[in-house]
Amino acid sequence: MNYINPNLVLTVEDLTVSFDGFKAVDGLNLYIAPNECRVIIGPNGAGKTTVLDLICGRTKATGGRIDFKGQNLRKLREDQIVHAGVGRKFQTPSVYEDLTVFENLEISYPRGHSVFGALAFRRDAQVRARIEEIAETIFLSDLLSVKAAFLSHGQKQWLEIGMLLIQDPVLLMLDEPVAGMSVAERVKTAELLRRIVADRSVLVIEHDMKFVEDISTRVTVLHQGKLLAEGSMAKVQADPNVIEVYLGH
Repeated sequence: MNYINPNLVLTVEDLTVSFDGFKAVDGLNLYIAPNECRVIIGPNGAGKTTVLDLICGRTKATGGRIDFKGQNLRKLREDQIVHAGVGRKFQTPSVYEDLTVFENLEISYPRGHSVFGALAFRRDAQVRARIEEIAETIFLSDLLSVKAAFLSHGQKQWLEIGMLLIQDPVLLMLDEPVAGMSVAERVKTAELLRRIVADRSVLVIEHDMKFVEDISTRVTVLHQGKLLAEGSMAKVQADPNVIEVYLGH
């Protein structure tokens, strides 16, 4: 049995997935520490989103290991991975537009996940306090009574992040969180992620290099499903291979 560093939140080793003989992810190693904001970048088709799909169980790996705080995620279903402490946000905001911001956060509160929990769920002071705390974190305190349909694109993205945060994941994975946002919203989203990483680890896929520079101390570059480079933003930006296959274009 290979040694697993107990101090890491996520250990991915030799991760591989093949679709009809094509290796979308090919022998990837990835290590995420507590309170780390790691960003994965790379050209289209590099396998970035597939990596998140493999970690959260949406896609099953062909080979390799995914260890999350001592648990082998390859043996768990998607819902079990969520309950283990892995939250995943997709590219397009997925909020309940007919519900208010408060109700969106309330419906995501973890106490209602089981049948008994759902039946026993009450909007008590503890629930309200937690919702208000998350709303403050995601810049939506003044919009709790507003229906999600009336939020801006960026605000919907923040709300969905809040819906994950209220479940208190240990690892939060975000797929292109600032796509379609205004410049001001991108700045606030960088601030939001810096707040979030104080209490958990964050794994982000992103194309906006300025945003990546604002939020991350370590960047992983993928190309054709393989690790191309890894290190600080300055290091990967200066890497000739990265410039050739990604940044130069």
